[in-house]
Amino acid sequence: MSEPLHLPSAGPEPIPADAAVAAVLGYAAARRPLYYRAPNVRTGRWAEVPAFGYERFDRRPVPDAPLGEADILTAEGLHGRLGREEWTAMAAALPAVQSLADDVVAQAAGRAFWELPEDEFSVLAEPGTVGALLREIGELCASAGASRWHVAAALHHRHPELFPLLHTTTRWALLPHSREGDSGVAAVVHRELLNSADAFAELEAAVRAEGVGLTRLRLHDVLLWLSATLRFQHAVAAGRAPVLTERRTGRA
Repeated sequence: MSEPLHLPSAGPEPIPADAAVAAVLGYAAARRPLYYRAPNVRTGRWAEVPAFGYERFDRRPVPDAPLGEADILTAEGLHGRLGREEWTAMAAALPAVQSLADDVVAQAAGRAFWELPEDEFSVLAEPGTVGALLREIGELCASAGASRWHVAAALHHRHPELFPLLHTTTRWALLPHSREGDSGVAAVVHRELLNSADAFAELEAAVRAEGVGLTRLRLHDVLLWLSATLRFQHAVAAGRAPVLTERRTGRA
């Protein structure tokens, strides 16, 4: 991979190709120390646990059933545990979310997020566009008291090529780059994927060759989140560390 990625939401400078690959591989493989002590023992021990959400989220199996409790657990693996009331609210909202998500899938008609035309994210083409339906899902979550971030994670896990991930941090990074007529911040993600289409295709192929199968929609989210939370350099260093390379590939 040689072409840099131009992601204004992640910063003014293009992300070098080698750094992007290393950051994603680091996101997938990095570990952090955790001191654990079970309630029934006097002493604990150190253990290594995943530093980021790849193992807890991206590698979880996709349920063969309508949206439900398994999807909430998967979303919690990325965004953290929900309180009892939030958990109950999300569970209650999922049937209505499922209906809207089915409409998004139907509107996409087999196309990936980055293959959709720009009109799908313009208010001028509404109603019924993908952007309008994604906004409606967010509005439904707000009215139901459900975490829109967890719902977005559940939907992305079901359809990683179509539903964008979002979090407070990444949303704030995307908002300044929205334009008049955008149906939401998903339009910004769509533009950035289109503007760096060749680079994202190369990145997707490069990390897949290393055993990390993430769509370019998820790759955009990973790079933006790492940059916005100041974890990018840590992920790059982890991705280049020989011990993690051996762990990930089985090769010394």
